[in-house]
Amino acid sequence: MSMKNDPKVIRAWTFYDWANSVYSLTITSAVFPIFYAAITKSEEGEDLVLNSSIGIPAQSLYSYALSAGFLIVALIAPMLSGIADSRGNKLAFLKGFCYVGALACAGLAFFSLDGIWWGLGLVALACIGFSGSLVFYDAFLVDIASKDQHDKVSARGYTMGYIGSVILLVVNLLMVMQPDAFGLPKEVTLFGTTYGGVPARFTFITVGLWWAGFAQIAFRRLPKRTPTADGRDGVLWSGYRELRKVWRQLMATVRLKRYLLAFFVFNMGIQTVMYLAVIFAEQEIKQVDATGAIVPIASESLIISILLIQLVAALGAALFVRLSARFGNIRALAIGVAVWVGICTAAYFTRWTHEFYILASCVGLVMGGCQALARSTYAKFLPATNDTASYFSFYDVSYYLGTVLGTVIFGVVFQLTGDLRNTAIALCSFFIVGLLLLLRVPREEVSSVQ
Repeated sequence: MSMKNDPKVIRAWTFYDWANSVYSLTITSAVFPIFYAAITKSEEGEDLVLNSSIGIPAQSLYSYALSAGFLIVALIAPMLSGIADSRGNKLAFLKGFCYVGALACAGLAFFSLDGIWWGLGLVALACIGFSGSLVFYDAFLVDIASKDQHDKVSARGYTMGYIGSVILLVVNLLMVMQPDAFGLPKEVTLFGTTYGGVPARFTFITVGLWWAGFAQIAFRRLPKRTPTADGRDGVLWSGYRELRKVWRQLMATVRLKRYLLAFFVFNMGIQTVMYLAVIFAEQEIKQVDATGAIVPIASESLIISILLIQLVAALGAALFVRLSARFGNIRALAIGVAVWVGICTAAYFTRWTHEFYILASCVGLVMGGCQALARSTYAKFLPATNDTASYFSFYDVSYYLGTVLGTVIFGVVFQLTGDLRNTAIALCSFFIVGLLLLLRVPREEVSSVQ
């Protein structure tokens, strides 16, 4: 019996977005980056250099930890997708990565400067859990929805993610601002170690509980067995062989090949903005305090801007579904990427909180739409196949390798220049090249190399 377009299954699938998006918001975008920046500053407010022999600033090291997590996922995804396709057990892998990520998020509650390398290991592990689970979560899109529903279902998933993550972030913000109302002390001593900032630390535990807890809704409804790919020997390495096969098939087409190249480039920019925008704002954006002094942007202002991004992103996802219906997926994506070029250009000149709020609204508008359309466009372009995890593995390898390059370039530019504003120029170049490549994607599939 086909499960395609079953409203209950689709609703359950979107709940995994509701569950895991709290990682993207609280851990990678809002509370943890601010917490990390506070821990890794000297008493004079300067960023610490955590490896004096080669001079790695704390903010660069954080971006490298994320890069390591994405790189590991990119390397192991083909092997895991090959196993999942041959055995039809995508759900088992989705569960495994979910639990790894949720536990790592909760473990960040014990992050400290003394245990910086252990803590950064958890940052990478949480990234692996989140990113690895998406390899299999995205692959379910082909199993549960017909091609004409891909845009709508993909956007619905992102919208659910934005709404769910905002709800928890509001609760987390209340925990940090009003800890007494939640019975949270400012510090606690465990096993002889005193941990400050308990309210912020407790938010990391809530992320783990929310992620693993709400994921159960998806786990109950998603098919435990999916169509299997026949004729595979050596299951362990079959995913890499399938990756080569997918590559050869891509080389025999024009539309899908050019689309993936464009996606690889503009996704470098999108993911780097998502993961490291708060690091940029925390250092570069200023505001005037009650005494009239110019000071760095307050943590509360940062979190408000992130909430603004999430709320606008939900509207942006719906808007880009309409744009794709009117202009087609590629043209709609091109519009979004063109807006990203303007955003990065404006970011270089943005210096005040009110300007940053405007910029955050623009980011939210295109972030949700571009992410949702990028996933559904790829699903639409796929040939008829049971190797859905392998095809999405190729997509995800491109996704994560692009993210690795983006976050590494962010760290290197800052490490070499000492000016985070220069990273905006690098990001702008990603979007310009990505836009030019998108404009080369033909409207119809071409079955020979040109």
